[in-house]
Amino acid sequence: MTEETFQSTKDPAAGPGIDSSVPQTARVWNYWLGGRDNYAVDRALGDEIAQAYPIIVDIARADRAVLNRAVRYLAGEAGVTQFLDVGAGLPTTNNTHEVVQAVAPTARIVYVDYDPLVLVHARALLSSGPEGATDYVDADLRDTGTILREAGRTLDLTRPVALMLSGILAHLPTVDEARSVVRRLMDSLAVGSHLVVVDGTNTNQELNDVMRIWNESANPPYAMRSPDEIASYFDGLELVEPGLVDVTRWRPDPDPAGPARPLDNLVGVARKPARP
Repeated sequence: MTEETFQSTKDPAAGPGIDSSVPQTARVWNYWLGGRDNYAVDRALGDEIAQAYPIIVDIARADRAVLNRAVRYLAGEAGVTQFLDVGAGLPTTNNTHEVVQAVAPTARIVYVDYDPLVLVHARALLSSGPEGATDYVDADLRDTGTILREAGRTLDLTRPVALMLSGILAHLPTVDEARSVVRRLMDSLAVGSHLVVVDGTNTNQELNDVMRIWNESANPPYAMRSPDEIASYFDGLELVEPGLVDVTRWRPDPDPAGPARPLDNLVGVARKPARP
């Protein structure tokens, strides 16, 4: 993401229900990833956070990169051809359906979000290849009944599904509520389904301080959690190698420069086993 990209970004037209006066998670993240679907308030907060903690842009890129690696693994080695991407955010490049269908052209993908600007851009997400399918569900993460009912119009929930929850569980105020959401969703998915979670930890005080800036200015707030709390999302599931690790350490692509520095964001991919 270059300075030229930042400077050339223009405000999109605000549609019904879109509040352009308060920074929103999806739009700030879109800005850090070099997207154009953000407003001046989003860029101002993004710049403030990046100035205080420049590595935040690396985290945004690393989170997107590890999701791509996880999706390639699931669509390829694990043989999963159905994906439920909850908290999908705004489209940029290498969206879930693009990465999945490059491996498995017949795959079916459902995106879920409740940000009005994401809804405005839903058509950009619905560009499935001719052999597969994509769909979009306008729903809050906590409304698991709506998510599952609407996703079931495109996905066969009697067959394995990859549930993706990237950077979204921390928007729930308590870890108990986050665990409950994960449990309700995974309990409704078939044996052989997988859970993918990416979230930041509270182990870096500098990052904790930066997130206070976020929580004072943006919507919704983000609750940093401990590695043990994040690990509890996978209770009852079988983590695939290398387990719950920093996003830079999960099956990294070869890099001649050597391993990237840890970013205090964790990722895990786990399989739902058959019950005894």
